[in-house]
Amino acid sequence: MPGQQEQHSRSRAAQEWESPGYESPLPVTEQSNPLSRDIDRAGPGQIVRVLQECDAEVFQGDLEPDSQYKRLYSESVVQTLKKVAERVNAILKDPEDCLIVLSGCGTSGRIAFLLSNTFNRILARHQQRPVYSYIIAGGDRALLTSQEAPEDSPSLGAQVLKETCVGKKNVLFIGITCGLSAPFVAGQLDFCLNNLDTFTPVLVGFNPAHMARNEPIHGWPHTFRQVTERMLDMLETQRAFILNPVVGPEAISGSSRMKGGTATKVLLESLLLLGHRAAHTHREINHQAILDCIRAYERVHEITYSKIEDLAGVVGKAGMSLQKQGHVYYLGWRTLGVMGIIDASECVPTFGADPWDIRGFMSGGFSEMNNKDGNLSSLGPEFSIDHKDFMDNILPSLGEHDTVIFIFTVDDDFGDVEKLADQVKLKTSNVQAICHEHRGHSFPTKVNDIFLSNILKINWIPPAGDADDSFFMRLQWELSTKWMLNAISTGAHILKGKVYKNYMIDLKVTNSKLYRRAIGILQRFTGCSWMQGERALLKALYRVEELSEEMATADVSRHTRAANMSDRVVPTALVVLQTGCSVSQAQAQLSECPVIRDAVEACLTSVCH
Repeated sequence: MPGQQEQHSRSRAAQEWESPGYESPLPVTEQSNPLSRDIDRAGPGQIVRVLQECDAEVFQGDLEPDSQYKRLYSESVVQTLKKVAERVNAILKDPEDCLIVLSGCGTSGRIAFLLSNTFNRILARHQQRPVYSYIIAGGDRALLTSQEAPEDSPSLGAQVLKETCVGKKNVLFIGITCGLSAPFVAGQLDFCLNNLDTFTPVLVGFNPAHMARNEPIHGWPHTFRQVTERMLDMLETQRAFILNPVVGPEAISGSSRMKGGTATKVLLESLLLLGHRAAHTHREINHQAILDCIRAYERVHEITYSKIEDLAGVVGKAGMSLQKQGHVYYLGWRTLGVMGIIDASECVPTFGADPWDIRGFMSGGFSEMNNKDGNLSSLGPEFSIDHKDFMDNILPSLGEHDTVIFIFTVDDDFGDVEKLADQVKLKTSNVQAICHEHRGHSFPTKVNDIFLSNILKINWIPPAGDADDSFFMRLQWELSTKWMLNAISTGAHILKGKVYKNYMIDLKVTNSKLYRRAIGILQRFTGCSWMQGERALLKALYRVEELSEEMATADVSRHTRAANMSDRVVPTALVVLQTGCSVSQAQAQLSECPVIRDAVEACLTSVCH
């Protein structure tokens, strides 16, 4: 478990972001975490340590008995987990005309996909038909690439849910939106609330209900907060449920792929696993069982971050690759391959990264991924995810500035790993490995010969119990791998200079949520008004010194479409606001000095004087 000093540090940080006046009225998921304020100045080891402390906040208990926020271990959260798990159990025992739907946008939708497939596989082992289905805003394209425009459409969300549930009489709908903000999910929850004879809605997020987004949604009569308030009214009758423990601000402000994704995985896997155990082995769903499950995930955090030095070494290698205009490639097997693809896909919207900077590939490609739409490789090179695609398209041009990371377990075909690694090593010496083994099943000694010292190996104790329990170890491997890959990709982009303090300032402003976040960032760092921040953002977005009337009065949707064609919009606007430079001068300075913090400081000291 974390040391006393670390726990004290987290407690002080949590007290700061929990204090009533801290950064109000920003929702917790959008706040700046005090633990990571200087992460942009950190080296690889310190980056990993900061991420360790931030991730530990997911499992932190209430600071005070009267704490204003619910946590993962809070009694009300545990009771809600129990009630939803009981609904899962009831459906599994009588699945006729029933469906469990998990839905979300971006990271939340990808986790919905992962969990849906995982628990359908458990059902298959019991000779039961699939009961789970997933929805992701933008469809299966969004599993691999950023498809943010659909996130802003409540009507689209409702329509997709309606089509998914045709003919079903009992649907447990789990809508995931870390900030209680996604219009796509709001539309689905509203649809459920209007059809409670069929649907039981569950909202999963990580802000208090009063922090749900209350801004108008274009073309829709409700706000997300209004939908949340309707659900609150139904909690007592158990016709709707809300799971919204607060897990603290993200290490990189607003990057809900990290703690938000982690907490989603922990919460939903815990309640789904307990529902399955009750249905298949008649074990009771009780308070202690839920606590034991969450504590097992907390133990995964301890085990994963016990490898800080090894992980920091991989972060440093990946960062060096991006600094030298190289690339980072994940080569994974089975669901750990999916984790690599998910992590890589999130770097483009999070850091404004090039789609080719970090890429994920998995053995078997789409046939192993088992997504609804099947093989998407015809849609473009970014949808080529098979190891064969890596061999055919990437390996010939692989060089010493590239980092290749193998991700596998002792249950995978090590002969396949060895064969692929031998070919990669002919092109670059920068070959790393993340691998999981468990007691009684270890890798052959030659694994060390293949990867030399560049191997991050974790040994696990397999759970005792039935076949369903064996799945739990793979779920733990997935979470451990998620933490490590998040650290690698986040750390690499920090080392490249894509983060300003602890803000992902070079984000792509491609939907209304990111548009508002961008203006908020400009306000925070320059003290400008909302209007001033918006005008600077639009000037940078359209690359003009003065806005036309049409630009100034256009709907946000037009601006977000235009953002797809613009680079470094927020950094440019920041330099303009802080220094008084023209847009063209700011762009030129950023071209000469690509590290944002250095570029801003250079402009402040020289360009304007």
